[in-house]
Amino acid sequence: MSSETLDPGAPATLVIVGAGPRGTGLIERIAANAPELYAGSGLDIHLVDPHPPGAGRIWRAAQSPLLWMNSHAEDVTMFTDESVEMAGPVRPGPTLHEWAGIGGRTFADRQIQGSYLRWVHEQAVAALPPEITVHHHPGRALRVSGPRAGRQQVWLEGRDQPLSADLVVLALGHLDAELDEEQRELAAYADEHGLVHLPPDFTADSDLSALPAGEPVLVRGFGLAFVDLMVLLTEGRGGRYEGDTYVPSGREPVLYVGSRRGVPYHSKIGYDWTGERPPLPRFLGPAEIDGLLARPEGFDFRRDVWPLVEKELGFAHYHRLFTVHAERTAIAWTDFEEKYEAASAGAEREALVASAVPDPRDRLDLAALDRPLDGVTYGSFEEFQEGLRGYVESDLSRRHDAAHSTDLAVFLGLLSVYGQLVRLGDIGSWWHGFFSYLASGPPGPRLRQLLALSRAGVLKFVGADMAVHAGDGVFRASSATVPGFSVEARALVEARLPEPTLRRALDPLLRELHADGAGETPDGLLRVDRADGRVLDRAGRPHPRRFALGPHTDGRTPGAFTRPRTGGPAFRQNDATARAALVFLRDLGADAVG
Repeated sequence: MSSETLDPGAPATLVIVGAGPRGTGLIERIAANAPELYAGSGLDIHLVDPHPPGAGRIWRAAQSPLLWMNSHAEDVTMFTDESVEMAGPVRPGPTLHEWAGIGGRTFADRQIQGSYLRWVHEQAVAALPPEITVHHHPGRALRVSGPRAGRQQVWLEGRDQPLSADLVVLALGHLDAELDEEQRELAAYADEHGLVHLPPDFTADSDLSALPAGEPVLVRGFGLAFVDLMVLLTEGRGGRYEGDTYVPSGREPVLYVGSRRGVPYHSKIGYDWTGERPPLPRFLGPAEIDGLLARPEGFDFRRDVWPLVEKELGFAHYHRLFTVHAERTAIAWTDFEEKYEAASAGAEREALVASAVPDPRDRLDLAALDRPLDGVTYGSFEEFQEGLRGYVESDLSRRHDAAHSTDLAVFLGLLSVYGQLVRLGDIGSWWHGFFSYLASGPPGPRLRQLLALSRAGVLKFVGADMAVHAGDGVFRASSATVPGFSVEARALVEARLPEPTLRRALDPLLRELHADGAGETPDGLLRVDRADGRVLDRAGRPHPRRFALGPHTDGRTPGAFTRPRTGGPAFRQNDATARAALVFLRDLGADAVG
């Protein structure tokens, strides 16, 4: 407890920096918990964000209507349900499709999602008790100062006097970052030779006008940022689709795309779940996480955590296969389950699966899923184009065929695993990329567009582990997938979001926080208390008056909103932070009165 209390009769003040979905979710939880924890006390909430509350930067109205959400409208909610494990009350509300009156399997555009988020924000504010008021400051927060034991000052751009706060919550969302060493070198080379280099960025914010029509453009990154880029440089330049055929406008560049894997993220699954869900968690639940956290020597992700993840995802897969597609198995589920539980990782488990699941296509091979082009080479560039189109077509077919509903079971397993791994803090970037690749890929229609663009010659595939070199006045890309092939271009686009690190964040608030002693993980994320989101210093001490939520922290979750009935790790975190903040402010007011 702080030694500094409120002035008697003065309302407490809470500053939330970031008014996007995460800040909105926090206000919703404050409204839900205030009747129990804060009844009758005054509270001023100050929201600081240059963008309108609710939508924030990513979901703002001022972006192309061609850009879609990456989830079905029925799979998007900002409201809690009984699956969220939290101390606060459940306050149900409509999904995006229910609110907007659109089909559940629609991939809504981001402007519609922004409208939904603005409505949720308005509802959350309206649900606050009358003694709690919200003020929006449309600007940027530059830094937070103040002693651990006293009130904080939040300094805003263009304002001489700071906001005085009893508590501060950083809900900053996705942030821009300084270029790393490789990107700085590429940018300098581009400046020197009159080339175009677009560094990692939120694609809707990139200036794509510098990419000329008909010219080759190297694109490194095959995830969701690439999909946005693909859309803006094709339909966004006047092209159109007639069935499975792309009709160019003539204004498109020619995109040569590659990445570490060399393939696009897996398609969204195009059918609904039916029947019994796998009973998750089974091999990676709270007890296993408690055991990992209790190890005095710490844990290693690959050695100690990944085997549990692998076994959990395998359990989800085979539970579905044996209980719904039993005709494709050779033994009873009860026998397999018992042996699977006892089998050790590696050869013993592989032998069990081989004996019980005759068709290799029905077995779960996470390594092959992760790196489908490992060890694969093609004799020519054109042969690879045809081969990768076949790969994408097969993926689309499988992900829209309920005969392969084991894929949807693995998706549910991934959600369960992610909800557990959040408690471990920073486990490195590999897991987040693997999760996104399998569970957060593009809508199926986007991959059908990709195929049409490939057939039209507007999009070409480079391969796995795409290497980019600068020399002879150009950028040059190559991949071992097609030995001997390379392509030259005068433009390079890094199609991915910047890494959310403290040291390289362009956001001055985070940089000042780092300079002020905030702790960071080896990957550069802001360290926070897993229980309630309080910012930790370099000695591991939680700051009594500063909290942080979001992708720049080691408590990052898959998103600020989620699909219904999947536990919502972000909702759980929002609830814990809201309750901790309300209790702190309530006790502060009680001390003032006493």
